[in-house]
Amino acid sequence: MNKRKLVSFDWALKRLLRSKANYEVLEGFLSELLKEDIEILEILESESNRDSARDKSNRVDMKVRNRKQEIILIEIQYEREFDYLQRILFATAKAITEHIAEAEPYANIVKVISINILYFDLGHGEDYVYHGKTQFRGIHYHDELRLNNKQQELFGKQYPHELYPEYYLLKVNQFDDVARDSLDEWIYFLKNGEIAEGFRAKGLARAKEILDIMHLGEEERRSYEWHREELRYQASMYRSSFFDGRMEGKKEGLEKGIEKGIEKGREEGMEKGKKATAKIMKQAGEPMEKIMQYTQLTPEEVEAL
Repeated sequence: MNKRKLVSFDWALKRLLRSKANYEVLEGFLSELLKEDIEILEILESESNRDSARDKSNRVDMKVRNRKQEIILIEIQYEREFDYLQRILFATAKAITEHIAEAEPYANIVKVISINILYFDLGHGEDYVYHGKTQFRGIHYHDELRLNNKQQELFGKQYPHELYPEYYLLKVNQFDDVARDSLDEWIYFLKNGEIAEGFRAKGLARAKEILDIMHLGEEERRSYEWHREELRYQASMYRSSFFDGRMEGKKEGLEKGIEKGIEKGREEGMEKGKKATAKIMKQAGEPMEKIMQYTQLTPEEVEAL
């Protein structure tokens, strides 16, 4: 099968898919995963605007509101984190509290769906897509608790799990590259950065158009190459630190030294990436406040570009 090399989905989330003109790609992915037609109303402020350079480089996230007024959190994670399950729990709780006013009733709490695209092995399991939700089952009759008639009329739902957060874990590296259905076609792309001829999943046709590396401008391509180099650098440093720590038995000292070296290299790379991103946004006519928010640059630095 003929394949085309595309930019990675994480970089696209940061640079391309936040544009309303490109919502079709993200809507396609969400529709295939959630098994319903998803229409995105808006991209909301998310954790990816945090100040920490380390958090920005090793993870990407997006917060979406769909036509059902549900909040969908999308996160891509490369580096191993042993407390990752607790972190996504915190993120969903934070999203809930952020989107309800102080005086509002609990009935107005939003439904949150947490989608996590993982490039490391989280837990033990044979599958590559896991779905979690909260269900209440009787310990004697094993029936699932349903909402009463008034609650069903108020919320338009039948079960509590339809109100509570849901979680999806996509263990991308565990996928065997055999696309058995339309969701697998998306996971193939997430893993390989390629879309094979014949794939028909929603959103992939549009993805072929806008994510083709050859269609990027010079500044965008430079920014993307910096991003890929940063990921390779992180992976190399992780493997090196693990091997050296095991062989020499100096884990604590190595971690401090590696962290210092990573931070120094990352700061230099991040500065170049910030300026490249700011230049793209400036040329696109984005307001100064938005450029400063996304890049953490000062007004003087942006004006100097």
